[in-house]
Amino acid sequence: MASLGTTCIRAQGPSIEHDQSPESTQWLSPDDISLPVQDPQQSGTAADGKSSAPDTPTPKTNRTEQNESGDQSGKQPRRILWIIPNYRAVSANTHLPPLSFKNKLWLATEDTFDYSDVIFVGGLAGISMASKSQPSFGQGGAGYGRYYWHIFVDGGIENYMTEAIVPAATKEDPRYYTLGKGGFFKRSGYAVSRLVLTRTDAGKTTVNISEIVGPGAAAGIGNAYYPAQTNPWVKTYQRWGTQLGLDGVFNVLKEFWPDIDRAVFHGEY
Repeated sequence: MASLGTTCIRAQGPSIEHDQSPESTQWLSPDDISLPVQDPQQSGTAADGKSSAPDTPTPKTNRTEQNESGDQSGKQPRRILWIIPNYRAVSANTHLPPLSFKNKLWLATEDTFDYSDVIFVGGLAGISMASKSQPSFGQGGAGYGRYYWHIFVDGGIENYMTEAIVPAATKEDPRYYTLGKGGFFKRSGYAVSRLVLTRTDAGKTTVNISEIVGPGAAAGIGNAYYPAQTNPWVKTYQRWGTQLGLDGVFNVLKEFWPDIDRAVFHGEY
């Protein structure tokens, strides 16, 4: 055992020892070597009583837990069910810079020419033809085509008036800022109230002139391409009311969609 200890010491020494004489070399026995022994109970404690071990890393918080804690519970996706465009919805407790006129125009363009609009307009055209809302359009493929392009143009003009042209003039923010908290009636009432109230570009609450005047102006412009034999005032009122009603329904859907997605689809959509 003594020779083993001596061998270990010599092996760890510098290579220059080979040039020294035997008289200059000092041999160490195992009794001359003392190794520090650390008490296992004090291995993580310094002399001042404080722990010398590194801080335990903080575990990463699960994204689902963040959603349930409240800060991310109102996060809005770009699309609902991967199909319905949701460009105008703003996540709860989110503050965004104002939109430029160019951004407002692009927002209206996204809503108007989104691929899902083809399906949505097609459904509305079928309902209108089934109810014969415009008897002069007729039935069949040709009649359906007339219903389709009229409804598409109606929606496009309404989008540009409500999301770009009027908001640029009144300095209003056309986006929907979700509430994200509270009971069903409180949040539903808030969603519907956004038809008459909105934010300015400066972040203040104001009357939603864009939502009131925009659909009305779009409905009035529609008289230029709808049949003259129909009562223009009645049809204008109906188109204006229909657009307001659809916007109100979509506001409610946007308000509760994060909750529906988390409860039903486990955050997949």
